[in-house]
Amino acid sequence: MPGILGKKIGMTSVFNAEGDLVPVTVIQAAPSKIISVKNQEKDGYAAVVVGYGEKTEKNISKPVLGQFKKSNLSPFRMIKEFKGFDSNSAKVGDEIKVDLFKEGDTIKVRGKSKGKGFQGVMKRHNFGGVGGTTHGQSDRLRAPGSIGSSSYPSRVFKGQRMAGRKGFDNVTIRNLKVIKVIPEENLIMVKGAVPGSINSIVELIKP
Repeated sequence: MPGILGKKIGMTSVFNAEGDLVPVTVIQAAPSKIISVKNQEKDGYAAVVVGYGEKTEKNISKPVLGQFKKSNLSPFRMIKEFKGFDSNSAKVGDEIKVDLFKEGDTIKVRGKSKGKGFQGVMKRHNFGGVGGTTHGQSDRLRAPGSIGSSSYPSRVFKGQRMAGRKGFDNVTIRNLKVIKVIPEENLIMVKGAVPGSINSIVELIKP
C-alpha cells in the first residue's frame, strides 16, 4: 500500500482525452522524505515512516527533535506510516515523489474533514424543526426534546444524539481516479472531491 503525503490546493476542472469537462481536486505532493524504515525482524512488520512539510525547531518537543537530528533531517509538519513499500531497498532520507502515481490509477485519499465547531442537534443530526417534526417541542423550535427516562433508569443512555462537536473526523474517499500528474510542479489532479479544507494535509494511497 505505497502512498505519499500532499497538500490540498483546491478544485478546478480539466478536459480529458474524450473532450469531457472533469471536476478535479489539485493536490501538491512535494517530495516526501523517508524518516525511518521498519522491518519484519526488528519491528514485526515492514513499513516506512514518511515526513512532509516544514516545521520550525521551536515548535517541536526535544525528544522528537532528537529523532530527526539522529537521522540528520529537519523537522517535518506531518508524519505518516505507509506499508507496502520495499523496506529492503528504502533508505532514510530517500524522497518519494509524485511520479509514484500515473494517469488512470485508482487511489484512495484520506484526510480530516472540515471542522464545524460546536453545533446543535438540527445541524449535527438532521433533527426536524417545527410543524409535526419538532421532537416534542412546541416553544423551543431548535431544541432536542426529551433525552432520557424519568424514574427508570434515571439516566441518559450512552450514544444519545445531542449537541456537540461536528466535523474534523478522519474520512477516506475510495476509488478516486488520477486524471493528470505534473511531476515538474509536484501536482496531481484527482477526479472529484477529497476531504479537508484548502491547505490541509491528505494521504494519497495506492490500494
